[in-house]
Amino acid sequence: MILRSAIAMTASLLLAGAAWATPVLRSDIVVSAAIVTVGDMFEDAGPAAEQALFRAPLPGTSGLVGLSDIDAALARIGIEAFEARGLDGVRVSRAATVIDEAALSDLIAADLAARGIVGSGMSVDTLFSMPVQPLNAEAVAEPASIISLRYLPGSGAFTARFAIAGMAQPLDVSGTIELMIEAPHINASLPAGTLLTAGNIEMRPVPLKFVESTGVARLEDVVGKALARQSRDGMLLKPADVTVPLLISKNDPVTIYFRQGPMTLTVKGQAVTGAASGGPVQVLNLMSKRVISATAISAGAVEVSADPLAVAGL
Repeated sequence: MILRSAIAMTASLLLAGAAWATPVLRSDIVVSAAIVTVGDMFEDAGPAAEQALFRAPLPGTSGLVGLSDIDAALARIGIEAFEARGLDGVRVSRAATVIDEAALSDLIAADLAARGIVGSGMSVDTLFSMPVQPLNAEAVAEPASIISLRYLPGSGAFTARFAIAGMAQPLDVSGTIELMIEAPHINASLPAGTLLTAGNIEMRPVPLKFVESTGVARLEDVVGKALARQSRDGMLLKPADVTVPLLISKNDPVTIYFRQGPMTLTVKGQAVTGAASGGPVQVLNLMSKRVISATAISAGAVEVSADPLAVAGL
């Protein structure tokens, strides 16, 4: 009996405490949903927190709700008392996500990527037929989505329809799409023969149509190569603009090697032409004063073939 009485007394005190708790009005609130609830408007809202009170303003806007309107809304759901803290009303703002041309372009690019039209290293440059004014969508996980997208690769023309969260009517747009691809550009004026490193290169987007018609090198195609001609800052690099760096340059002193089994013959020479590693080079034998054909094997070293003519040429 004593235990039951103690439990009953504790329950009564808890219920009394709950009854004494009075909702306290907030001065300014920001909501994301279309409905303002008791929990949005009041601190200590208790079990009534999820009860609806008013429609929220449109996304990205705000409004002032007067004390009399709040009192009437609470009366409809059975709440008779609250703590106003001397306020005349509450400023209610609704959060929004801005949907602009950039956001729509991102959705178009994602859709084309999902179709396999936009690949790695590519981007989309979208030009709208009419300017799209920024729109305030609901602040939700997906504030905008594509309903339909029609794209004509030949002309680049497109039409698209978007669903905007919080808006009853879809958004229709049209325009043209230019597919872009990252291509290497020189980031400083450099002389011919410069050995290119990653620090000399900046990847910038260029139209895919231009790449397909003229050919543009990839980053891995130019790093470690030498400039075939003098290049200016900002110049787009094409395959013909770079070459395999010379291992031996014209007039370089070289050692001419001839190997046959365990035998190796060497003689001093001078390069008549330049050559990359493994490339053919013309060399002057400084002893015989004859020009012979050889292969560049390392800096300052060339090798002649094992045929009798080459040996005689030494």
